[in-house]
Amino acid sequence: MIRFTVVTVTYNAGATIRRTLDSVSQQTHTAVEHLIVDGCSNDSTMTEIQHYVERNTDERHPHQIVLVREPDNGLYDAMNKAILQAKGDYIIFLNAGDKFHSPTTLAEVAAQLEARYNPSRRPAVAYGETDLVDNDGHFLRHRRLQAPEQLTSGCFLSGMLVCHQSFYVRTDIARSNLYDLRFRFSADYDWCIRVMRRAEKRHLTLHNTHLILTDYLAEGMTTRNHRRSLMERLRLMGRHYGWGHAIAAHGWFAVRAIIKR
Repeated sequence: MIRFTVVTVTYNAGATIRRTLDSVSQQTHTAVEHLIVDGCSNDSTMTEIQHYVERNTDERHPHQIVLVREPDNGLYDAMNKAILQAKGDYIIFLNAGDKFHSPTTLAEVAAQLEARYNPSRRPAVAYGETDLVDNDGHFLRHRRLQAPEQLTSGCFLSGMLVCHQSFYVRTDIARSNLYDLRFRFSADYDWCIRVMRRAEKRHLTLHNTHLILTDYLAEGMTTRNHRRSLMERLRLMGRHYGWGHAIAAHGWFAVRAIIKR
């Protein structure tokens, strides 16, 4: 059975974390490691986590919960810690406020992968769609950028077409491609491109699940720092695709934003 490591990185997330914890707890797939990396929160986050652990001690909740609580150097440093400790076949980042779209999400993804692929050649990435929710977890809209039918590393020249939380990566590949801590807001964009290029080099599949995988909290760190995130992404596009392509792409992003007003 495919085992998933679900990573939740937290810092003072007491207002939103319960939705995420409940979502993991409700997954019908039983081979789940929930790795929570907390940067020494000083609000109600730890109380919520302790209640979650208590609720999941009986046989009806077989998921393994691992808590790491220590200072870190920011979100991506905490995520690197999680990658190095993960025991699952695939790693999923589901941060406070985000949740799986359905209690059967992981079971459906596992069933697809187990039915279609030899265990020795499982896809490097399983990906899908994302819905946006508000602070109360209520549906806002489908994510504007949608996953392409066939994902390649070149697709991300058009932006981050697959949300980070709907991008499930084989743990062995994630471990050889840690987040670059020089980037504060868009290291996930850079990481996804490097993961896909590693997959392409090894002739591994990027599997489209054709499922809505994640309900994503719209007000994430990148959303709150939109301008700086865009500048950082421009630098990353220049690095990965060349400056000519990067500037042309951002020109189109500006036009697209004006058209949609």
